[in-house]
Amino acid sequence: MYSKDGQSYFVVDGHTHFWDGSPANQINRYGEGFIKCFYDYHANLSPDEYKWTLEEFERYPEERMIHDLFEVGYDDVAILQSTYLTDWYVNGFNTTDQNGEMAERHPGRFIVNGRFDPRDGEAGLATLERQHERWQFQGVKLYTAEWKGDSKGWKLSDPWAYRYLEKCLDLGIRNIHVHKGPTVYPMNRDAFDVADVDDAATAFPGLRFIVEHVGLPRLEDFCWIATQEPNVYGGLAVAMPFIHSRPRYFAQIIGELLYWLDENRILFGSDYAIWQPKWLIERFVDFQIPEDMQSEYGVLTPAIKKKILGLNAARLYDIKVPGEFDVVDEPVTSGPAIGSAPA
Repeated sequence: MYSKDGQSYFVVDGHTHFWDGSPANQINRYGEGFIKCFYDYHANLSPDEYKWTLEEFERYPEERMIHDLFEVGYDDVAILQSTYLTDWYVNGFNTTDQNGEMAERHPGRFIVNGRFDPRDGEAGLATLERQHERWQFQGVKLYTAEWKGDSKGWKLSDPWAYRYLEKCLDLGIRNIHVHKGPTVYPMNRDAFDVADVDDAATAFPGLRFIVEHVGLPRLEDFCWIATQEPNVYGGLAVAMPFIHSRPRYFAQIIGELLYWLDENRILFGSDYAIWQPKWLIERFVDFQIPEDMQSEYGVLTPAIKKKILGLNAARLYDIKVPGEFDVVDEPVTSGPAIGSAPA
C-alpha cells in the first residue's frame, strides 16, 4: 500500500519476473544479448539511485525481490509472469515452475501465471493442464516473438494458438497477457505486432487480453483495436519509466489510453527487475498531465490513479480489496465510447 496527501492506494503489480540471465545459464550469444538488451532499458530509463550493475541485474536473490516489491516497493500483490527462452538459457530464463515454487515460499504475496507456446502441440496442452492443477492459474503470459528451433515467432491467430485459448477457456483461465512492446534483441520486431490481438479478442469474447507494454511503439494501432474490442486491456509496463526520462511523452501515452480505453482497462506493472515499483508508484501518484495538454487529455485524478495502480487488476484477478480503497465511479467524459469493458 502507498499513502500520500490523505489518499491510500492498493497496489497490484501486474508484471514481475524472477529471472536467471547469468552467464552460467546462457547457452549462446543470444542469451547474453537478450539480458544485456534488458539491462540497457534499465540503465537508460531508471533514476541514477535505482540503477544496478549488470551482474546484479543478471541474477538477483529472492530476498532482494521480496524487499524491493513488498518491504519498500508498496506492492500489496504481485503477478509473476513467465518468459521461457529455452533455446537461449539452460534452465529457461523465467519459468512457471520457478515462479510457482517461489510463490509457495511466500504465501499471499504472489499470483502465479502460466504460459503456453502453441508450437508445443499436444504435449504443451497437457503441461498447461498439469501446471494449472497445482497453481490454479487465473492468467497466462505469452511471448509471441520467442524463438523455437527454426521458428522465430507465432501469432495469436494461428490455429494451434486457438487450441490453447480454447483450453484456457475450459480451465477458467481468463486473463491472457501478451507481450506486444518494444523489440528485444535478437527477436524480430514484426513478431510483436499487435494486429493478431484484434483477431483473437473477437474470436474469444470470454477472455481478457492484457496487451503488455500497450503495444509500444505501436500505441496508435493498439488503441484503435482496444476501442472496438471491449475485452482488450493495456498493461503499463515499459511505458511507466518514461514518467522519469520523458514525462511529456508519458503524458501523451497515458492520455491516449484514457481517451480510447478509459481508466477501467489500464493496469500498472513495474516490469521488475527492469524497474522497481517504489519510484514508479511515487512518481505516478505525484504525476499530472501538463496544463497545456489537459484540454485534449484531461487530468489524472486520485480515483483514476487508484484504479490503474491496483483496483483494475484486483477486479480481473478476484483479489479482495479492503473497502477503504474503493472509489466511486465517475462518468467518463471523453473518448469514443465504443464498447464497454466486460466483468
